[in-house]
Amino acid sequence: QVQLVESGGGLVQPGGSLRLSCAGSGSTFGVYYMGWYRQAPGKQRELVAGVTNTDNTNYADSVKGRFTVSRESAQNTVHLQMNSLKPEDTAIYYCYLRRFSEEYWGQGTQITVSS
Repeated sequence: QVQLVESGGGLVQPGGSLRLSCAGSGSTFGVYYMGWYRQAPGKQRELVAGVTNTDNTNYADSVKGRFTVSRESAQNTVHLQMNSLKPEDTAIYYCYLRRFSEEYWGQGTQITVSS
């Protein structure tokens, strides 16, 4: 079993920056993908950014050039650097981890971008 703990959420003004971190505990051997999803009220949950065990990354079109996802070598920690934040980035952000055929989710952290 894997537990994911997110940190770094909060309130930020438009144009500001936040850094999210997600630390995995428990058995994380065999992790090959970690990433971030978000869900705004009334909208489908969407992939924001993810990174594989070979450091391939992918991003939602809406965040390309503004967000950067990275992982630590142990593959049990993932970060999301968010710059130039916009009000439309407001959502609950969820950490995601996949190992073998198993999927795990963090509890979610609220990001609110507002003046």
